[in-house]
Amino acid sequence: MGNVSPGNAPIGVFDSGVGGLTVFREIMRQMPNERIVYFGDTARVPYGSKSRDTIVRYSRQIVRFLLTRQVKTIVVACNTASAYALDDLEKEFDVPMIGVVKPGAKVAAKASRNGRIGVIGTEATIGSSIYSQYIEALKSDAAISGKACPLFVPLVEEGLWEDPVTEEIARRYLAELIDIDIDTLILGCTHYPLIRSTIGKIMGPDVTMVNPAYETAQELKQMLAETGLLNSEQPGLGRDSYQFYVSDKADKFIHFANSIIKYGILSAKQINIEEY
Repeated sequence: MGNVSPGNAPIGVFDSGVGGLTVFREIMRQMPNERIVYFGDTARVPYGSKSRDTIVRYSRQIVRFLLTRQVKTIVVACNTASAYALDDLEKEFDVPMIGVVKPGAKVAAKASRNGRIGVIGTEATIGSSIYSQYIEALKSDAAISGKACPLFVPLVEEGLWEDPVTEEIARRYLAELIDIDIDTLILGCTHYPLIRSTIGKIMGPDVTMVNPAYETAQELKQMLAETGLLNSEQPGLGRDSYQFYVSDKADKFIHFANSIIKYGILSAKQINIEEY
């Protein structure tokens, strides 16, 4: 009866668009036996400039959709949705969930030597002060400085990862964090690891970069192990290990996903998320 064990069920991962693929990539690397269902809300990206109520409503619809795919756990692979919707979702749905904020905050609190920690993210994530709340609970003397970088998401989605225009905008955004001598920087949006080298070049070698995507996959693995939901069996050949769904522009998504994951993603199915 191997096929019906709860561990065999897939992991659900969702994001406002393609940024969550950085989380997907980490889960894939760290847990090769797991099946994953990914949903990118490409019709309604970006979330970072939307209101809390809208973000909660969108997230709720996506969780309902993922539950129709019989997922065993849900990863909210979007910092904005983790900041605004995760608490509501956990109360409402009976499925274990994990966001990307707490794992990143934990590592930053541990990594910082001088207690000056920078967070870059969308306007909504920075406005929520959620990273500050988590970090201060772990490291009461920390000084956290947030900086919204709204242009990074469209630049990443356009594929301008190592373009002079991205570097120029990054220099402007990051200048004030350099001035206050932070020693740790949280990439508080799942799109940002894709321009990590540009950000790293500007911040210099003395600043530790925290990529919540990596930390989230680590924490997810631990959670699945503790709850007995880790899949111990390798998926059989021909098994559909990875499924992708989007709310718009499937072709553009596939092209982009292949540049991030290098897995050979052949299809992404477009669904009407408003029906859920």
